[in-house]
Amino acid sequence: MIPVRDLLPTRRRPVLTWALIALNAVVFVYELVLEPDALEQLVHLWGLVPLRFVEALDGSDPQALLTPLSSMFLHGSWLHVIGNLWFLQVFGDNVEDDLGRGRYLLLYVATGLAAVAAQMVADPTSKLPMVGASGAISGVLGAYLVLHPRARVVTLVPIVIFFHLMELPAGVFVLVWFAMQLVNAFGVLGGAGGGGVAWFAHLGGFLAGLVLAYALLPRQRAKKPAPRRASSR
Repeated sequence: MIPVRDLLPTRRRPVLTWALIALNAVVFVYELVLEPDALEQLVHLWGLVPLRFVEALDGSDPQALLTPLSSMFLHGSWLHVIGNLWFLQVFGDNVEDDLGRGRYLLLYVATGLAAVAAQMVADPTSKLPMVGASGAISGVLGAYLVLHPRARVVTLVPIVIFFHLMELPAGVFVLVWFAMQLVNAFGVLGGAGGGGVAWFAHLGGFLAGLVLAYALLPRQRAKKPAPRRASSR
């Protein structure tokens, strides 16, 4: 399923969501201009390599301790970055609107780090670099499910060999998405291979988003929602 847009208006412009999209896009453009050897070096230095991080906990490799954060802004392909940023622009604006920019940024970073932790617990000896904003964006999806489970999401749904546009409740869309991550994660444990995707990072980020949405929502807004203006998207 591919989300096209949601039908939930916002109170204000999602400036921080746009800034995160722009930052990820700029970093990816930088990756594109690098020579293959330089790009490989960048990914191995600033991507999250679980074994390298674990071995660096004794302080022997300070740069490795920064990679849980830096890895969130690197991507491996056009499809990777476009998919991630598309989900962020569909769901991020309303989460930013509800939490406020400071809490939204905290949610984004914290769920991204939770995603990294989940993947490292699942495969602590991996020597493969993990990159991408998927974990943080999974956290945004978790928060969206808590905040707006009944919002309508216009979705491209594959039926047989064709895609059909349908309006789905956000709760249905996000839970189907989560089920797909769960199935793939258990497939990895069963030896089916992960296809180069950090499925446990998606699960960890999503679950962290569920929890943090409750913790970070301003109390006064939870009690009395402010009137919303039409979305600018």
